[in-house]
Amino acid sequence: MRAALFTGSQQEPLLEETDVPVPTPGNGEILIQVYAAGVTHTELLWYPTTHTREGGSRLHAIPGHEFSGVVTGLGAGITGFSVGDAIFGMNDWFLDGGTAEYCVAAASSIAPKPAHLTHAEAAAVPIDALTAWQGLVDRAKLQTGERVLVHGAAGAVGVFVVQLARLRGAKVIATASGGNMEFVAQLGAQRVIDYRTEAFEDEVQDVDVVFDTIGGETLQRSWKVLKSGGRMVTIVEDTSPSSDDPRAKDAFFIVEPKQEQLIGIGKLLDEGRLLVFVDAEVPFANASAAYARQVKRNLGHGKVVIVMPVNGSGGQG
Repeated sequence: MRAALFTGSQQEPLLEETDVPVPTPGNGEILIQVYAAGVTHTELLWYPTTHTREGGSRLHAIPGHEFSGVVTGLGAGITGFSVGDAIFGMNDWFLDGGTAEYCVAAASSIAPKPAHLTHAEAAAVPIDALTAWQGLVDRAKLQTGERVLVHGAAGAVGVFVVQLARLRGAKVIATASGGNMEFVAQLGAQRVIDYRTEAFEDEVQDVDVVFDTIGGETLQRSWKVLKSGGRMVTIVEDTSPSSDDPRAKDAFFIVEPKQEQLIGIGKLLDEGRLLVFVDAEVPFANASAAYARQVKRNLGHGKVVIVMPVNGSGGQG
């Protein structure tokens, strides 16, 4: 099968398209023909891309840990899925992803593809929507009527945070660039602050939850807007040598694949209560350019997706 392998270094991340064997599903695993895979640009710089779970060196990892496709093989012990089922999901970071013609995933990491989405749209969902869900529900335990401040609201994660917070009955305040303010308001934010012209800490106080997707200075400035007992959630780890703030370490989390949550997200998508935005669809042959941010983007918000040439469909079926 054709696959895009990580062949560079964290200093110079590169992808190389080459032939590799089709993986074999093990116990509790499913073989998937990939129709589309989401692009997380920073993935090539993460620890699991170059290391095993035990800390050893890892060579030639396949990125694209969120994907949509069709079941083509079943490992031992599989129930609930059949060959031919359309699915979407995400893989554990230490496993290979979906920037390939086939990938293997644990059955517990995938769910039926939302019927009303194309494969490209479905591939843009799992990592970002699960991040929003786990941050708001599992960690912040956001309640109806609470106020939440969302940083990076027009980004791939932010668009789901705003929508899910609104669906939970929260009052959403968001930061975004001036060009995205109207878009974020349409998602459900009741107030949008242009971070380029306004200091959010001068405009907002006493929020119950901050969901940070930016990190750095934005995260540090956000502590002062939390009310007493408020909850901070961030998906950006502070790795600077000077960082010793235990609050930031407690606020940081990494998304995990969870089937039950994927099913719930899929239901919201099929009902039209949750929207997904694909910023660009990139052919597999241009996967390296997609990860290098060298592709034309159409919306300015949402996700870049790599589509596979499946039966001439371009991965859109």
